[in-house]
Amino acid sequence: METAAELIARSSYGRVGVDEICKRAGVHKGSFYHFFPSKSDLAVAALEDHWERTRPEKDRVFSAQVPPLERIAGWCELMRRSQARRKEAMGMVLGCPYTSLGSELSTTDEKVRRKCREIAARTCGYVASAVRDAQRDGLVPRGDAELKARELYAFAVGALQQAKIDDDLGRLEGMGAAMLRLLGAAEPAAR
Repeated sequence: METAAELIARSSYGRVGVDEICKRAGVHKGSFYHFFPSKSDLAVAALEDHWERTRPEKDRVFSAQVPPLERIAGWCELMRRSQARRKEAMGMVLGCPYTSLGSELSTTDEKVRRKCREIAARTCGYVASAVRDAQRDGLVPRGDAELKARELYAFAVGALQQAKIDDDLGRLEGMGAAMLRLLGAAEPAAR
């Protein structure tokens, strides 16, 4: 799964074949089909595996013990750090793996599209919780927390994709402050 995720992230789903994945992973093609009926099933499993491996960090960032606006800022920092690690390892900004794969296959592979949508909804659930708590605490205007979460998520994936297109991590600087503005949070007082 890790080999498939790496090859797809570096190139694209369409350009990576099962033969290449098996060769790079050091497994026989027959073994591949024993575990995965198709490349699509491997992609879905790799997406879920990536989510599960990164979930502990998300749980920490979005902990109810963390003040709500700090959760949003922490999420932005988590995305920036993740992209920086991936750039160091692979030599380029790769953007959001779920959005990249979901965009590539949304009109041709229903299994992958559904998995990417499901993962986006999970992320929005974390964000919506932080927004609801910020609204409860009077830190941002009241409103539809789920809608705000989807808007913040769209902003984040747009920033990640622009960073990928430009191969520039600088596109992610200031993302947390921009999200707080989108939420209507009061600007911190100048010192």
